[in-house]
Amino acid sequence: MKKVVERFLKYVKYDTQSQEDVEEFPSTAKQLIFLKDLTNELKDMGLKDVTMDKHGYVFANLHSNTDKHVPKIGFISHVDTSSAVSGRNVNPKISKNYDGKDILLNKEKNIKLSPEKFPELKNYIGQTIITTDGTTLLGADDKAGVSEIVTAAEYLIRHPEVKHGDIKIGFTPDEEVGRGVDFFDVKKFDADFAYTVDGGAIGELEYENFNAAKALVTVNGVSTHPGTAKGVMVNSITVAMEYAYMLPADETPENTEEREGFYHLMDISGNVEQTTMKYIIRDFDSTKFNNKKIAMQKAADALNKKYGEGTVLLEIKDQYYNMLEKINENKHIVETAQKAMEEVGVKPSVNPIRGGTDGAMLSFMGLPTPNLFTGGYNYHGRFEYIPAESMQKAVEVILKIIELYSK
Repeated sequence: MKKVVERFLKYVKYDTQSQEDVEEFPSTAKQLIFLKDLTNELKDMGLKDVTMDKHGYVFANLHSNTDKHVPKIGFISHVDTSSAVSGRNVNPKISKNYDGKDILLNKEKNIKLSPEKFPELKNYIGQTIITTDGTTLLGADDKAGVSEIVTAAEYLIRHPEVKHGDIKIGFTPDEEVGRGVDFFDVKKFDADFAYTVDGGAIGELEYENFNAAKALVTVNGVSTHPGTAKGVMVNSITVAMEYAYMLPADETPENTEEREGFYHLMDISGNVEQTTMKYIIRDFDSTKFNNKKIAMQKAADALNKKYGEGTVLLEIKDQYYNMLEKINENKHIVETAQKAMEEVGVKPSVNPIRGGTDGAMLSFMGLPTPNLFTGGYNYHGRFEYIPAESMQKAVEVILKIIELYSK
């Protein structure tokens, strides 16, 4: 446990936040600093074929040490963190032998991590809890995954008696902005299948995710003096509000759960003359997903009919699709992960991801890639935390998967 925690505490000190709406890839140069240092660490550790390409993708290989024919297994994590909360000057706090009470994150600002608000904390009484200091995110999404993969690889290098096939390792930038595998070279990675180590609580095993799209709604108005506006002014702000209210009020993130999809208005800005709204659209069911996109277009068409053609412009772009159909064709990947968890004393929890993962896109690129837990909670916020024991179990699961395929 000590190794994976030490590695994690080192990695979270790197500021690797990615940035939305940037054409460059990766979206921030600071990600490359960590990726370059990670490349050197993997080389020094003894991994082979370690490369970092112009896009920042880091690939490495642990060559097979068995004469048996075993599949080439990939393990992948992303290095970037969310821009929702600052990821700069991360100052992790360690609470050993957690007593089930509030954890004081920041005395000066009286910020506490409380089991009253986060009751799952009580599942980890007696364990070591790594938290933020209440001013930044922690970065367990996904530096915990990176730490766990590297620690597992280091163990195999130091224990050559453990037989395994080729183990492929990949670290990516820009997952948090939905571009993590835009330039991922599946052929070069050369795995038969892979796992992203990018999930949450211990035991999570995910191979079903949202179908996803993003939408930009641009509302064009007509500005004039408000004193003589009757019959002339078209206030783009109020038309934008009208558009938003034409979508189902109960199909928003705050009103949905489990396999229910949603429309999410993420940003709105403008003035009388022009207003823009940024949406994301999510649904597990492909038919419902397409119907949501149709509903958005129908709302735009209705307002154009009411206010004039060109008042509402809608651009929709698909982002990724539900990996379920691809994983179902390779169900042994999930079955082996479940068995691995059980054999190391972890109860598998198979649930759909109410979000996205690089594995979804990779699966449609020809590399079936379900998602394994890292152990963390409350990603993207100041109340993010991860039990150290869960990180150790993630390492054990990775090693057990490799062992099971090598028998």
